[in-house]
Amino acid sequence: MQKPLNNIYLIGPMGAGKTTIGRLLAEELNKQFLDSDLVIEERAGADISWIFDVEGEAGFRVREKNVIKELTTLDNIVLATGGGAILAEENRKHLRRGGTVVYLMATITQQVERTRRDQKRPLLQNTPDPRSKLTALMEIRDPLYREVADYVVMTSRRSPKAVCTEIIQMINNSASSGSSNA
Repeated sequence: MQKPLNNIYLIGPMGAGKTTIGRLLAEELNKQFLDSDLVIEERAGADISWIFDVEGEAGFRVREKNVIKELTTLDNIVLATGGGAILAEENRKHLRRGGTVVYLMATITQQVERTRRDQKRPLLQNTPDPRSKLTALMEIRDPLYREVADYVVMTSRRSPKAVCTEIIQMINNSASSGSSNA
């Protein structure tokens, strides 16, 4: 069965560039850009760090499941997901069914560099060694990202524009050939 090509879902670790590249991709393709974490914050009236503090990661993941389920029913969107969205099988199922899934990869070094000043990363708060934490998260999450992805694109040391162009070319090539290249 051919997947719908009108939705693009960006998955990957924190610091891979999902939000930055997602905004650019949506602009280039004339689609609506959504970020699941921002939608959760808007609906909760609080930032994700606060949700983690009050409800714990489990409470946040329930909110995330509800938002991903809803957003994957929309049409003509580019969706940037949170780094842990793929942990829930239900989320992986919705992402696989609803559109083209692009795994934005970044090296651990690049993730550390891109997240080091960001105070809105609850999983990196109060950790003495962000590199070890990011490495541990990738050991768990990388196989799940790969399971869901139609395409894998490396973002480290590349401009958002170059990554965006590569994604558009991959999707256009797939549309003309009728296959994907995960």
